[in-house]
Amino acid sequence: MLYPKTTWRGSYSILRRSKQTWKKWLSTLNITDHQDMDYIHKVKRSEIVGLPIVHHHGYVSDLPIKHRFAMRKFHGVMRYLRKDNVISAKQMVEPTWIETADMCTVHTEDYVHKFLNGLTTKQEQRITGFEWNPGLVSRCRYETGGTLLAAKLALERGVACSTGGGTHHAFPEYGSGYCLINDLAIVAATLIRDKMVDKVLIVDLDVHQGDGTAVMFQHNDDVFTFSMHCGKNFPHRKQLSDLDIELDPGTQDEEFLESLSTHLPWVINSFRPNLILFDAGVDPHVKDELGKLNLSDQGLFDRDSFVISTALNLGIPIATVIGGGYQRDLDVLSRKHTIVHRAAMKIWSQHNMAIAM
Repeated sequence: MLYPKTTWRGSYSILRRSKQTWKKWLSTLNITDHQDMDYIHKVKRSEIVGLPIVHHHGYVSDLPIKHRFAMRKFHGVMRYLRKDNVISAKQMVEPTWIETADMCTVHTEDYVHKFLNGLTTKQEQRITGFEWNPGLVSRCRYETGGTLLAAKLALERGVACSTGGGTHHAFPEYGSGYCLINDLAIVAATLIRDKMVDKVLIVDLDVHQGDGTAVMFQHNDDVFTFSMHCGKNFPHRKQLSDLDIELDPGTQDEEFLESLSTHLPWVINSFRPNLILFDAGVDPHVKDELGKLNLSDQGLFDRDSFVISTALNLGIPIATVIGGGYQRDLDVLSRKHTIVHRAAMKIWSQHNMAIAM
């Protein structure tokens, strides 16, 4: 094996020492669901200072009351990051809509036309979990534009994070599982089409397999799909990623991190990507209502820190998206989705300090 498990054990020991820092962050969080977004100060791309954070108020659209998908979590993520002073206003940048032509890099023109114009059938809409409305179209275009901008900023600066993204269940001809268009796939295909990169690695650590992404790139050697997920969970019919790691229900931090540390370095060394797109879903958490795995807050933080630091240490740009998470307490869910941004900030600071020394 190219990368023995002892490589991770050393890194894991270092990351565990961040536990007190993580608990200190958590103890300062006392955020309610404010409606105003006045604290979001827009900066131009050239004016960003520090780790880029991509966000748009248009990530959110209206849904029926008590809908299972917690749409407002996207605003909640930004509120926690700002109110807790994890990031500054000078780090935040807004995306624009994704272009129709970019959507068609992985989706069929027929599906894109139907989705944009409200022509999907009731049955097709039921599969997605959403009843079509124009607000959903706008939301998806901003969110996918956000993933694209994060990827471009990562190519410039090494790391960038969106406060949305991770719609990995959307297939070429239809949406599925709260995913209407596949932002990760669109971004990978668009950057390759535009010759900004040659090879993209998609690291999908959401608890559910990235089935739509797997299908989209099953015959494409320029994109490597790596999905590590609960084997006995949605989707019930799994697709074939380039590498699928199926975990048993109840998997805890150490076992998860050991598996990740065994496979991720091997994938990177073998595939040698120019860019990593990282789906940092929080639904592997023990308290997630749809997850079935038993990761802790600390486990998610260590997971994200390992992925980001591995990329940075190897000089590979990485863009992160928040992926799935299902808890009815919006504040708790929003806070968990900030774990990847907190990990990125910590690794970013350490990396820049090491460069300066």
